[in-house]
Amino acid sequence: MALTPGPNMVYLISRSICQGRAAGVMSWFGVVLGFTVHMVCAAIGLTALFMAVPLGYELLKFVGALYLLWLAWQAVRPGSRSPFEARSLPPEPPRKLFMMGLLTSILNPKVAIFYLSVLPQFISPASGSVLAQSLLLGITQVCIGSTVNLIVTLSAAVIAAWFAKNRFWLAVQRYVMGLVLGVLAFKLLSQQRSAASL
Repeated sequence: MALTPGPNMVYLISRSICQGRAAGVMSWFGVVLGFTVHMVCAAIGLTALFMAVPLGYELLKFVGALYLLWLAWQAVRPGSRSPFEARSLPPEPPRKLFMMGLLTSILNPKVAIFYLSVLPQFISPASGSVLAQSLLLGITQVCIGSTVNLIVTLSAAVIAAWFAKNRFWLAVQRYVMGLVLGVLAFKLLSQQRSAASL
């Protein structure tokens, strides 16, 4: 999931190419804070959900699977663009870069859906505190996602230049992304059916 490009990665790549690595890194700090906000809210929300409605998170997983299928279609549909095709962005001061990164991350539904629909499949109320499990899994994901996004931010110009010379791989990247998202969605849906049959 961390390697699957989304709005955050599109923004960081575009910002780094248009305004330089320093601007990309400042935006990255905002994105990471956004990840953390999503993670903490999801951990608290999942804990409340597990306690109030033990089967409620199954619905979240189902909705999350449908959203992942929609993302997969957006990646492979005719006329879609690869996230590695940078958008033109005007220069901005550091404070605004941070805030734009934060808002891009907080308003990114893919991140929210991930925390609310994918993480629950790895949580077992019988194994102890749901909050502790949610925070541990969330922190792990934030570290992985942040590291991947930082690498992409620092190497954005090289990545974009390579894809510009190798247009075929832009299409391959989109189809791989769609396949990964589709597989994750069907995995969630099959787990939903299994849970319902027990």
